[in-house]
Amino acid sequence: MAANSPTQRPGDKMKKAICAFSELIKEHPEKSRISLLHQVEIKFDLSPKDCEFLNDHFTECQNQG
Repeated sequence: MAANSPTQRPGDKMKKAICAFSELIKEHPEKSRISLLHQVEIKFDLSPKDCEFLNDHFTECQNQG
């Protein structure tokens, strides 16, 4: 089943991707971020721009925390 359906609002896919990426980082700290990001990219059919946003956002959050 695709992560994005015709009735889904445009921001919903990205919200779900952010949650999934966050959970994967918590559940699998031993895996590389790029590997986890690639999983999310495929699951949610993200654009390169979306992936760049996720990678940049979570890098900033981890550096601050």
